[in-house]
Amino acid sequence: MANDYSSLCDDFYLDMCINTELDLPGQRDTILAFFERIQKQFSSMGRFYRRENSEYCLEEDPHLGRYRWITLEIDCISSGVVNPLNFEEAFCQHRFVLELVPYMLSVSHLDIASLDVTFAMDFDYAGSHDEVIAEALLSQSPFNCLLDTPYRVVGFSPALVVALSEDGNTQARISIEPKTGVCYGGRKQKHDSEQAISLFFTIRQYPSATEKFDALKSFEYQCQLAQELMAEKIVPNFVLPLTGIIAQKKLM
Repeated sequence: MANDYSSLCDDFYLDMCINTELDLPGQRDTILAFFERIQKQFSSMGRFYRRENSEYCLEEDPHLGRYRWITLEIDCISSGVVNPLNFEEAFCQHRFVLELVPYMLSVSHLDIASLDVTFAMDFDYAGSHDEVIAEALLSQSPFNCLLDTPYRVVGFSPALVVALSEDGNTQARISIEPKTGVCYGGRKQKHDSEQAISLFFTIRQYPSATEKFDALKSFEYQCQLAQELMAEKIVPNFVLPLTGIIAQKKLM
């Protein structure tokens, strides 16, 4: 399936995250062997480094605009593709990581605390992000009475988590995060044209207490569910209002 979301935002991300109960292996040989195997599969991923928090990352050149990345943290393995041409380009990478971690990082079904599939979008805007988000999402709500005043919105980063199954093990989270605002004491943060309003939509699956967790099977289900909800709920009710308000403000 083609990535039609890139036309709606400035950058589109399709990520997966495996959250573990136990700490992941930290031995030098194990870490290097894991990333060498990934690089063998995706030869263009040539940039390897360690961050200050002992997070290891292998990625393609991020300056290309379209790139892959994989990180290994203490209790989390993340895989992402930025601006993929199609969903399958990202899905195949995530599947490969899921197939690899049981053998190279000893992550069994018992060790998986949760599995996340995230669709994310960035919307570039140089003005107040909080005002844009509020105008886009609150105009038809009771909160609108507070917008129709001489004052301005200086803080608004909505987030909502809903259960998608009776047992609560399948959940969806939508969050919209501004990068501008007002610091404590009333000091304004500087507007940065390179900063973007970010929308995150995550389908999280927790293992059941009554059956063995099949990570690959769950991943396929979460991807299907995420695509359906993005098309039916997130794009029409969150993305389009945001892009509409941003377009209006850029014309002013």
